[in-house]
Amino acid sequence: MPETHKIYFEPVDIEMDVGEDEKILDAAFRQGIHLMHGCREGQCSACKSYVLDGEIQMERYSTFACNDAEVDEGYVLLCRAHAYSDCTIELLNFDEDELLGGVPIQDVTTRIAAIEPMTRDIVSLRLTATEPTTYDFKPGQYADLTIPGTDETRSFSMATTQSTPGEVEFLIKKYAGGKFSALLDDGLSVGDEIKLTGPYGSFTLKEGHVLPVVCIGGGAGMAPILSLLRCLEETGSTRPVRFYYGARTADDLFYVDLITTIGKGLRDFEFVVCLSESMPEDPGAYPFEAEAGNVTDVVARREESLNKAEVYLCGPPPMVDAAMEFLEQHGVPKDQVFHDSFTSPVTGD
Repeated sequence: MPETHKIYFEPVDIEMDVGEDEKILDAAFRQGIHLMHGCREGQCSACKSYVLDGEIQMERYSTFACNDAEVDEGYVLLCRAHAYSDCTIELLNFDEDELLGGVPIQDVTTRIAAIEPMTRDIVSLRLTATEPTTYDFKPGQYADLTIPGTDETRSFSMATTQSTPGEVEFLIKKYAGGKFSALLDDGLSVGDEIKLTGPYGSFTLKEGHVLPVVCIGGGAGMAPILSLLRCLEETGSTRPVRFYYGARTADDLFYVDLITTIGKGLRDFEFVVCLSESMPEDPGAYPFEAEAGNVTDVVARREESLNKAEVYLCGPPPMVDAAMEFLEQHGVPKDQVFHDSFTSPVTGD
């Protein structure tokens, strides 16, 4: 049996056990401790922490998330770290309300209720929970779906909310050769069983916050933002909301009518489509504003006070990276920016 060690987290005064065969982040989930995290693949740095004492080794990770100099100083990514002694770790990023109050990780058996193409490369996958019959999560989070017939999983964000506790929708981008997404064309059918584990992620609305909300999305990054918009509408939020969605052409748009309907229940809601390749011949025929250019260019033209808003980003890594750089240049504090991206083939295939 692998040895078990104690982990002491500072400055939050939390203690937990971890086996040498499990990653520290996974051990925290198992014990109901919700540490800050993102991709869980060692690529996003959300779980970066500092080792004050003890022996820790990391599995393969991206040096973009934690470079060699940082590792030499004692920084680690908890999603890739194994403890080989009792350790004291300083958390660099944490939410006190989330630490011991997050939604527990659940293993849920589901059945496919619908598979519906949204665009040429994005599919809506709707699942019904069967054992148990509900699945609890916070808007903006994601789940691991097991590829049928294997032990492999892929991660996808929920597009729905707890208003449908037994039904959940995922918006999935199809990739050539994708082990999961390829099955959406040929291999999965209504009624098939899929195992789900979750929820994961910190891309969530923070209770008690009152700043305006600016959402920037692209591709299947529509899913968690749609979940956030639904939550804001369902809870009667009075926060002003703007949603900028980046696409190449009007043919890449979907759920426009749904977003417009949700927006009617939000304060000062604006939905702006940012088209990078071509504008529609008759923009007035669409129930949204459309502007030419990459999404960051459009946001720069329209938003003068981003430092007085909370910004939620989700989409392909190039889009998220460009938006993060843009927001830093415009003086938006890091604690007002929340982002999620498809950082590897494992998270978005």
